[in-house]
Amino acid sequence: MAVEFRVLGDVDVRIDGRVADVGHARQQCVLAALLVEPNRMVATDQLISRVWGDEVPDGAATTIRGYLSRLRQALAGAEEVRIVRRHPGYLLAVDPDRVDLHRFHELTEQARRTDDDAIAIACLEQALGLWRGDAFDGLATPWLAAYRQTLDRQRLAAALDRNDLALRHGQHARLLAEVLALSGRYPWDERLAAQAMLALYRCGRQADALEQFHQMRCRLADEVGTDPSPPLALLYQQILTADPVLAAPDLPPAGGAEPTAAAGRPGAARTAVTVPRQLPASPGVFAGRTAQLARLDEQLGDVVHPDGAASPVVISSIGGGGGVGKTWLALRWAHANADRFPDGQLYVNLRGFDPTAHPVGWPAAVRGFLEALGVEPARVPAEPEAQASLYRTLVAGRRMLVVLDDARDAATVIPLLPGTPTSAVLVTSRRQLASLVTTHGARPLPLDVLPDGEAHELIVRQLGAARVVGQPGAVADILRFCGGLPLALGIVAARAALRPDLALSSIAAELTTAASPLDVLDGDEVTTNLRVVLSSSVRALTPPASEVFTLLGLAPGPDISRAAAASLTARTPDALRPLLRELVDAHLVQEHVAGRYRMHDLVRVFAVERAAGDPAGSRSALCRLVDHHLHTAHAAALLLSPQRDPLTLTPAAPGVTAERLDDLAAALAWFTREHQVLLATIEHAGSNGLDAPTGQLSWTLATYFDRQGHWHDWATVARRAVESTRRLGDHPAQAQAHRLLAGACSNLGWYEEARSNLLAALDLFAALGDDEGRAHTHFDLSMLHDRQRQPREALPHARQSLALYERVGSPLKQAVALNAIGWYHSQLGEHHHAITFCRRALALSRQVGSAYGQANTWDSIGFAHHHLGEYEQAVDCFQQALTLFAEIGDRHAEGIVLDHLGDTWAAAGRPDAARDAWRSSLALFEELGHADAEAVRQKLTACPDR
Repeated sequence: MAVEFRVLGDVDVRIDGRVADVGHARQQCVLAALLVEPNRMVATDQLISRVWGDEVPDGAATTIRGYLSRLRQALAGAEEVRIVRRHPGYLLAVDPDRVDLHRFHELTEQARRTDDDAIAIACLEQALGLWRGDAFDGLATPWLAAYRQTLDRQRLAAALDRNDLALRHGQHARLLAEVLALSGRYPWDERLAAQAMLALYRCGRQADALEQFHQMRCRLADEVGTDPSPPLALLYQQILTADPVLAAPDLPPAGGAEPTAAAGRPGAARTAVTVPRQLPASPGVFAGRTAQLARLDEQLGDVVHPDGAASPVVISSIGGGGGVGKTWLALRWAHANADRFPDGQLYVNLRGFDPTAHPVGWPAAVRGFLEALGVEPARVPAEPEAQASLYRTLVAGRRMLVVLDDARDAATVIPLLPGTPTSAVLVTSRRQLASLVTTHGARPLPLDVLPDGEAHELIVRQLGAARVVGQPGAVADILRFCGGLPLALGIVAARAALRPDLALSSIAAELTTAASPLDVLDGDEVTTNLRVVLSSSVRALTPPASEVFTLLGLAPGPDISRAAAASLTARTPDALRPLLRELVDAHLVQEHVAGRYRMHDLVRVFAVERAAGDPAGSRSALCRLVDHHLHTAHAAALLLSPQRDPLTLTPAAPGVTAERLDDLAAALAWFTREHQVLLATIEHAGSNGLDAPTGQLSWTLATYFDRQGHWHDWATVARRAVESTRRLGDHPAQAQAHRLLAGACSNLGWYEEARSNLLAALDLFAALGDDEGRAHTHFDLSMLHDRQRQPREALPHARQSLALYERVGSPLKQAVALNAIGWYHSQLGEHHHAITFCRRALALSRQVGSAYGQANTWDSIGFAHHHLGEYEQAVDCFQQALTLFAEIGDRHAEGIVLDHLGDTWAAAGRPDAARDAWRSSLALFEELGHADAEAVRQKLTACPDR
């Protein structure tokens, strides 16, 4: 779920657009103290100081832990955010771009780095627009008060930089009101005073500009006893003498200018009364796009009531891939709103991506507009710039709609923009035209495929309800094939309309059995042939971007990260970044999440077709991608479980750059992001002869799948691993694969399959003379019996594993085995023996630094104390275990310990606390789909609320 932290104003957290309750002011202070330094550890002492200053209450560290626990619950819906315990403090793992404070800093830094004033102004405007009031408004601590002052100075600095740039480009009228307001808030800032004086002077208010100086001089003299600085005094003298150097820079002619003497020439009268109506016919069949039409109403509604002469022309830019329906939407809206533009509608198809013709340049478009506006050929100036100036003069002050269809780039659009805000411009393009947004304030309207409901509505309108209603299965197949792409839907519907006697199920069968989906999407004209439409988009790319597009189509899974794409294409992430931007700009790929990219299924088919021309290059690229995932996943797996014996991997192929993961939180986040991609990669590798990485990738996922409860996925990849390692004849790897498959089956309650795999592993390890492998497998067998409530059968396997671990010298594994032996003694009612074995296990776990071993052992000791009636000691043990499991990220284990804690509270006569623990346990088990959920549910039923 998308999360947004806003602190430039009151603290406001939103998850998927909904406000998240992050508690009272003191708890918000804790969140604020972590947000200012995302992904960096804040020591507990420092956190306490930031929250309380010098007035630290008793038990502050415990209170902090409570606040953090409640914050974790409040943020539980945001998977990309985690509060992590990191000795000696805590860390908030979050993308800094999700925090408005850090977006502000990044935008101001971008403005300082760029040499383009327009981009700098846009960045600073966006940065300043993030502020909703004073930073952390409503929170009062000494640290926050000092930090708020720092941020206020940074906000002022950004405003001053923006003002200087805007004044340099003659934007004094637009700035004036805000500059004067800032002057009232910061009356001592001489740089701001100078900006206010210059803006007033350029707006024709010389006396007010001079008065600004007099007020500053008096203020300085009265309060400080000094005079204004020499630069401010010089500006005063320049204003006093109307120095020409202060004049606004030369700008294009203002759009509101009246027609010149040409109005009295022949042809002028004709121009004045000509009302162009150039819109092509509205689309005959149109469905859906209700939200987008409403957005256009909102975006272009300002034309009716412009703010004044200084208002910009209103531009809406519809962007989307070929065949997504941009022109249909533009014409639908234009026809429905033609009456709002009584002075006419201009239209030009700029053919930016036309497969049969060259793009139309802006000079040709201007000449067409002049003709439509009634200008006689003899009166058209010779120079294109003069023609554009005449065009702007003719539309100045008129309420007109200008539709610029299929624009290739912003450079083609800009000369066609009217100069006054009485007209509106509607642009369509396969590119994003970001510079049009940046420099001219265009309002982007990204257009994606139709949702299922709207796609169904389009089919019904084209074929008629009677034909559709009786064949829901066939219609569903057609919709699934087209993936919501309007062009694809239109081609298929046209084919069905031309063959009214043919059942839709036959049409659907043609689609799904074709050699290539694109073969059946070849309309009679090039503009209705999806392969041709996509080809024209790709031809417009630079050669490197075209190559990247082709390779991206090969990537298994629903999407791909920028880092993985870099390895796929054998480029560095920095070198790849502009090429991915080019593809996103061309709407051939989507950056649906920051740093992650995906393609429409039909676009992917087209990319794969292109890749088929170079099978060797395609296989090399896919091998690089598998290497990338394998080496990154291996590092992540060892961060999740540092005590696992690492694999021996072959070096990654040239061009592969594995991702760097610094800690447990980063590893868990990476696995979560790449979950579906890794499943698809293993399936691809196993089906294409990459047996070694198939088994190794499956190994890397075991801990993540186990702790997150993804046991069905674990079983799927483990079966692939068994098959791959058997084909390879790699007996050690095959034995490990059997163990991993047994672990998944055990969690799913498939005990017989788990047992047969463990016995197979035991035979392989015995044949290899691998005592450590035998020890692991005996331990797994003990756990399997434990799951079946068979502690007496489990105990011999645990003792056998301990003996083997002692023989091979593995203290960590000895600790695990000791804990298991203690647990089984406890299950058999021998609780004092249990505590003895578990205390030995705890000492060894601490010695080797195993948080996971300590957590499991605390749970075992707590269980024994509970059954000895020592409830207070049991609760302490369970709390220790919960803290450790939460930091590790093992939700299944958390559920088990919460169940045990509930049992202890119930036995201690605390039913309310018991119900709270069981509810938390049940929520985890239900989320994981674990069989233990039913047992906890029965406990809650037997202990109802009073």
